[in-house]
Amino acid sequence: MQQGFIKTAAVTPKIRVADPAYNAQVILEKLEEAWEHGARIIVFPELCLTGYTCGDLFLQQKLLEEAKRQLLLIANATEGKDALVMVGLPLERDGRLYNVAAVLQDGAILGMVPKSNIPSYAEFYEGRHFSQGNAQVVSYYLEGEEIPFGTNLLFECMNLPGLTVGCEICEDLWVASPPGTNHGLMGASVIVNLSASNETVGKGEYRELLVRSASARLICGYIYASAGEGESTQDLVFGGHNLIAENGVILAQSKRFTGETVYGDLDLQRIAAERRRMGTFGKEPDLSYVAVPFKLNIMETKLERSFERMPFVPKDQAARNKRCEEILSIQAFGLKKRYEHTGLKTAVIGVSGGLDSTLALLITVRTFDMLGLDRRGITAVTMPCFGTTDRTYENACRLAKTLNTTLREVDIRDAVLIHFRDIGQDQKNHDITYENGQARERTQVLMDIANQQNGLVIGTGDMSELALGWATYNGDHMSMYGVNAGVPKTLVRHLVKYYADTCGDEALAAVLLDVLDTPVSPELLPPVDGVISQKTEDLVGPYELHDFFLYYMLRCGFPPAKVYRVAKKAFQGSYDNETILKWLKTFYRRFFGQQFKRSCLPDGPKVGSVALSPRGDLRMPSDASAQIWLKELEGLL
Repeated sequence: MQQGFIKTAAVTPKIRVADPAYNAQVILEKLEEAWEHGARIIVFPELCLTGYTCGDLFLQQKLLEEAKRQLLLIANATEGKDALVMVGLPLERDGRLYNVAAVLQDGAILGMVPKSNIPSYAEFYEGRHFSQGNAQVVSYYLEGEEIPFGTNLLFECMNLPGLTVGCEICEDLWVASPPGTNHGLMGASVIVNLSASNETVGKGEYRELLVRSASARLICGYIYASAGEGESTQDLVFGGHNLIAENGVILAQSKRFTGETVYGDLDLQRIAAERRRMGTFGKEPDLSYVAVPFKLNIMETKLERSFERMPFVPKDQAARNKRCEEILSIQAFGLKKRYEHTGLKTAVIGVSGGLDSTLALLITVRTFDMLGLDRRGITAVTMPCFGTTDRTYENACRLAKTLNTTLREVDIRDAVLIHFRDIGQDQKNHDITYENGQARERTQVLMDIANQQNGLVIGTGDMSELALGWATYNGDHMSMYGVNAGVPKTLVRHLVKYYADTCGDEALAAVLLDVLDTPVSPELLPPVDGVISQKTEDLVGPYELHDFFLYYMLRCGFPPAKVYRVAKKAFQGSYDNETILKWLKTFYRRFFGQQFKRSCLPDGPKVGSVALSPRGDLRMPSDASAQIWLKELEGLL
């Protein structure tokens, strides 16, 4: 539970209908198993102490009394266990029968939450037996103990900030206005659902959709435990479909008809960070709500959830292709609007034979095609200088020609040497001035050609470079519209690959594939034996690491030690801990130190949930200190 992670479980015991004593034993066995696995929120199905399919037996006093007796036995068995446990049973109060979730912890019954919505349609006839649960919390007495009873109960952990649990029961999720909505607004970060949802064709997909959407809409963890084997099959079959979701993502779900217990590591800090970002949670206190306090022993959760090494890139091929097509369209539509607004007919773009300028050129071509403009109006400018290799030069030329754009070559060596002479720079001194002088000369050439042709300079820099400040200020940092500003480097590669796979042009695909095979480099230092000598990732670190850091720091709000922890898990076997920590420190230093470059970015389209525009997602002062972030990283090894 350190760093906000808490292991949860959705459990389906194999019960016997109308046999609470037997059911209590299998519940205790499953409870012990989940406890030993490390789960600290453990959810059982609706009415699992008796079985959901008891029918009119629910009206039998003997069944109700035995269910209460077994509930007390289960509660006593939880003594010494600080897990929060939810068990379903029928319960009589003041002459009415309720479908109830009992919340247990460390030998006590903390509360009783009755079902709000009682279905009486199709195969459901709960209204024959059960009454609608009361929202206002009242007292229920069991064996002389006063227990809060009502739907407006929340269970709040006193020593784990951010853990507040609300409860729904089956149909409560399926209605137009689920009680979980108010629970979430009143502070519940985790919603549990005790369910007995029978199986019909297509229902599993819809159930998953409901759980996924509830967790997304409420920005919460959602634990759904459903009845399974052991329920009567007289008319219905129950598949034990268990799901655990967080913020719209299914962390774990069981295969139906297996009785499988599923575990999910919820991230309470991420939930809290997302709610802070949204700013739409929390409302005037509802006095009908009662918070029941409890405590958990704080420990380090053994993480079973996975963290994608490339969070910006879908793992599934079909999903990745769909994402690539969507992003290309967003980029092109952004540029299309700029051309419609300005009325211009030409574009100027510097092509280097590298990935970023290749993607920018492809986007510009797509935009011109959408507008019905002649591709010859796109001037692709190659500007060889001291670090240019034959491979990148030839690829830049082949790309421009294959796309039927206008290729223009401007050799900037002489201009840069004259500039070095003017400022007294020794051309043998390959320092930052030597490198940036070339980058700024290239930008000047592009801007002036754009003036000649009455066109726009299309920017090529990507989001990963902006995050690290890996751009020459007022050099490649500047353009008239930056089409790649919202695309991280790890995704640029897949966009170009997708274009190569789907363009239907063998010549174009061949050059794109060779660009993909070329090391990432600014090519500002002379090559060695004709080969690129300056590899970006040798200097600033692997982009797959930096994109990972960027996503979990900026999108998820993780502090440095937590980013390091999940990075170690994600990249185990690829990078050792020392390497990960080294580049994580580099990331934080550069991210804070280079904000001044992001504060004056050209316009460019946002394409994903992470963006760095100073006019949109990241309003960050250029002189903010990174001290507290870097201090947390010290001594982690």
